[in-house]
Amino acid sequence: MTFSIHGLAVARGIAIGRAVLVASSRVDVAHYFIQPDQVGAEIDRLRKARNAVVEELTRLQNELNADAPPELGALLDVHLMLLEDETLSLSVKHWIETRLYNAEWALSSQMEVIGRQFDEMEDAYLRERKSDLEQVTERVLHFLKGGNAHVVRTKPQARPQQELQLGDTLDVPLVLVAHDLSPADMLQFKQSVFTGFVTDVGGKTSHTAIVARSLDIPAVVGARSASQLIRQDDWIIIDGDAGVVIVDPSSIILAEYGFKQRQGDLERERLTRLRHTPSVTLDGQKIELLANIEMPEDANAALLVGAVGVGLFRSEFLFMGRQGNLPDEEEQFEQYRRAVEGMKGLPVTIRTVDVGADKPLDEARHDAAHLNPALGLRAIRWSLADPEMFLTQLRAILRAAALGKVNLLVPMLAHASEIHQTLALLKQAQLDLDARGVAYGPVQLGAMIEIPAAAMSLKLFLKHFDYLSIGTNDLIQYTLAIDRADESVAHLYDPLHPAVLRLVADTIAEGAAQGKSVSVCGEMAGDVSMTRLLLGMGLKSFSMHPSQVLQVKQQILRSDTEKLKAFAQQVLESDDPSSLMNN
Repeated sequence: MTFSIHGLAVARGIAIGRAVLVASSRVDVAHYFIQPDQVGAEIDRLRKARNAVVEELTRLQNELNADAPPELGALLDVHLMLLEDETLSLSVKHWIETRLYNAEWALSSQMEVIGRQFDEMEDAYLRERKSDLEQVTERVLHFLKGGNAHVVRTKPQARPQQELQLGDTLDVPLVLVAHDLSPADMLQFKQSVFTGFVTDVGGKTSHTAIVARSLDIPAVVGARSASQLIRQDDWIIIDGDAGVVIVDPSSIILAEYGFKQRQGDLERERLTRLRHTPSVTLDGQKIELLANIEMPEDANAALLVGAVGVGLFRSEFLFMGRQGNLPDEEEQFEQYRRAVEGMKGLPVTIRTVDVGADKPLDEARHDAAHLNPALGLRAIRWSLADPEMFLTQLRAILRAAALGKVNLLVPMLAHASEIHQTLALLKQAQLDLDARGVAYGPVQLGAMIEIPAAAMSLKLFLKHFDYLSIGTNDLIQYTLAIDRADESVAHLYDPLHPAVLRLVADTIAEGAAQGKSVSVCGEMAGDVSMTRLLLGMGLKSFSMHPSQVLQVKQQILRSDTEKLKAFAQQVLESDDPSSLMNN
C-alpha cells in the first residue's frame, strides 16, 4: 500500500530506489560494503559465527541439569533448529553475494524480512517465535562483531530509470534510511552506492543536512518515524524538493517521479554552461562566489562549478571520529596543503576547528553530561581551553599559507578577551615556527559573526580583523533561541525573522563603511530565494556548497543591485518579510 511520510527538504532532487535500513537490530551492527573478491571470505565469517553459536548452544544443552525445566531444553532445540535452517543461511548469503553487504548487515537485513513474515502470521504461537529468531540473530551478531574496517564500494553504473520495474531486486539504486547520521557517517557516503537518504531526526541546517547538500544527493530529514515505518528493501521515492518520502509507490507514481528526476538532471546540465561565465550583475557589480568544503578532495568540485575560491574549509571534519586521537601538526598541514594546491592558486579560507553541539568529536564524548552543547564549550571556546591543540592547528595553517593564499577564520567569537587570546596564540604559533626555522606565509585574519553579541560589537571586531564572515546558521539559532538540529522546533527556524535580517544587514553595511570585506558562508548564501535580498543589502561575497553555486550565479546574472536596494529596505522595514519575498 502506498503511503507518504513528511519531513524537511534539505537537499534538492529526486531519488528512487530500494530502502536500506541501518542498525535495525538491538545489537550495534556494522554496515559497510565489501569488494567482490571478499564475498567468499565474508560468507566464511558468517559460517564460522553460526557454527560458534551452535557449539555454544549444544554445550549449554548438554550441561542442563536433570531438574531443569523441560521448556528450557525445548527452547534450545528451537534455537538450534533456526540456526541450522538452510533457507535462512542461503538468504543471508544472497545479500552478501548480490548487494555486497558485510555479514552483519546481511544477517540483520534478512532478520527484518523474516521478522515481517512472522508479524503477518495469524497463529499467535508462531508470531511469538519471532523473538526466538531475534535472540539467535543477536548471538550470531555478537560473534561477528568487531575486527573489520569500513570499506565503501564505488557507485555502479546506473540503469536508466525507465528500465526499472517494481519487481527488480538486483542492480537498482539504493537509498539509506536511518534514525540519524553523524556528519562523519555522511562523509563516508561520498563514493558509496546510496543515491539519497532519509533520517528520523535533524533540521534544515543540521550538519547532516549540510553535508547532504555538499554531496548533492536528495535528502529528507526530520521524518520522525520513517525508520520504523519503512521496511528493509521497500521501494521508496525521496522528493528532496518537497520534503516527502513516498513508500511502495504505484507504477503511475513511479513513472511521474521518474520524469521529474530526468527533468532535474537536464536542468543541472543546463546550469553547467554558466560555470565559466563571470559573476556580474546587470548593473555591472562583480560578485564573488566561493565554495564551502569539508575535505581537501572537495576542492575539485569547487573548481568544476567555477567557484573563485574556498570561503569556508570546515577543518573540524579532520578531527571527528578520532576517538580522542587528534590529528598532529604534520597530518593537518598535509590536509591543508592538499586543499590549497587543489584550488590551483585561488584563495582558501580555513576555519579553525568548530566542534560541539551537532558536531561532537566522537559519540563517546557526546553524552548527557552536556545538557545544552550549543551553548557550551564549542568552537573557539574549545580551542582556547586547549591551547596546545589550538597552537598545533595554527602552526599547520600558517605553514600551508606558504604554499598559496590562505585566510584564517575564527568561529563563535563574542568577547574582547577571546579576540586577544586568539591573537596572542597566533603570534605564539609564528614564534614557534620561527624558532624551528620552518617556512610559513601571511594570512588574512577573519572573524565569524554568528552570535548576536558579535553582530552588535562590529566596531570592536573590525578593529582587529581583516574581514568578517556571517555564519547565518548559528546566527539564526542564537538570535531565535532555537536548536537547529531539533526537528520539534524546526518550524520556528526563520532566516527571514526581522531581527535576523537586521543583524545581517547591519554587519554588511558596517563592513562596507570601514572598507572591510564581508561574506555570508551560512546556508542563506546558497538559498537562491535569498539571493536578491542579500544583493540588495549590499553583499558582494557569497560562500556556499559547490552544488549551489551555479543556481545562485544564474540569479545574480539576472539581478540589478541598484533596483534591489529599495526592495531590501522594504523587506527590512516589514513586520512580515516573508510576505514580500515572492513579489
